[in-house]
Amino acid sequence: MKSQNIVLAAATLLAVPAWSPARANETINFGMCVSWPSYVMLEVARQKELLPGYDLNITNFEDPLGGHAALAAGQIDVYGCTADYIPVAVEAGLNVVNVAYHTPSYGVDHVILAPGVEPGDLRGKKVAAPQAYIGQVLMGLWLAREGIAPEDVTWVNLNADEAVGPMLSRDLAAAYMYEPWISRVLEAAPGARSVVDTADPEMLKTGIFVDALFMNKDFIANRREAAVAVLKADWDARGYWHENVEETNGLVAKFLQWSVEDVNSVIGTNGKSLEGGTYLFDFDEAARTCGVLEGEPPFGLPNGSMQSSAALTNEWWVRLGVMKTTVDPAQGIDCSLMGDLVAQGYRQSFSAN
Repeated sequence: MKSQNIVLAAATLLAVPAWSPARANETINFGMCVSWPSYVMLEVARQKELLPGYDLNITNFEDPLGGHAALAAGQIDVYGCTADYIPVAVEAGLNVVNVAYHTPSYGVDHVILAPGVEPGDLRGKKVAAPQAYIGQVLMGLWLAREGIAPEDVTWVNLNADEAVGPMLSRDLAAAYMYEPWISRVLEAAPGARSVVDTADPEMLKTGIFVDALFMNKDFIANRREAAVAVLKADWDARGYWHENVEETNGLVAKFLQWSVEDVNSVIGTNGKSLEGGTYLFDFDEAARTCGVLEGEPPFGLPNGSMQSSAALTNEWWVRLGVMKTTVDPAQGIDCSLMGDLVAQGYRQSFSAN
């Protein structure tokens, strides 16, 4: 019996033509800067086989600067993070570019005032925001709107979760926050209140508060077909989410190890947006912010607004001491991949279900 099995196995091997081995898929290394639903769309693409011919290797850094360093070093090819890093990367001469904006904050990010504090009271007081992150820009823009310069307050480098205790102890007069930390402060400190968030029309018009895709320049130069394919897959996954919201939100929750309710509270259940959460650009909207497709993006943004948004971010990084120089934002943006998809006839437009 044993010898018969060996003969059959040999016959099976001989039956497979030597000229037809399966071609191994090309690997694309993708990084997420933090656990956040909008960065999981490429995991949706991977699970739903929306990137044929490629294997996606996904790393969640939980460290925005660490992920940017890995991208610049070529350890990953594509990186999902906030767009505010564009001018920083240019000033540092890093080998990376931003290739698309994809998910504006639509009320996720807030400035919270402590009980009994009025905007005019903030001069000389402590305000918290994570340094070199969009929360610091949101705080700065709001303070400026209230006639308060960055140097008029004492900045404390805290993320939202770290600011809860100091807010409750009244050590802070104001803090940048997002859920669930906002609710915890508002419930535990009667009189605390939100004074601005990123659904504010003036904040939306800046185009600053948005998640985006970065790529390593060598990846684009040497593997352009793969770069275009992974960009397309990101929007194919958004289209899949739009048509299959409940299933996709469950997939995202499982990947992030979040509850479905927490995912719903960020990206919503209507396949487009959630006020108080995020707004997902369809491809056409993103292409218009790049300036490679005719028409106006939403929120009063002009066509090709990525460069002006990055320039405004640069201005605020200088004012806040994060950067020293004014740079050319075009050096940190490459919309040619989006342009390739437009030239190929790729279009995608969807509204809330």
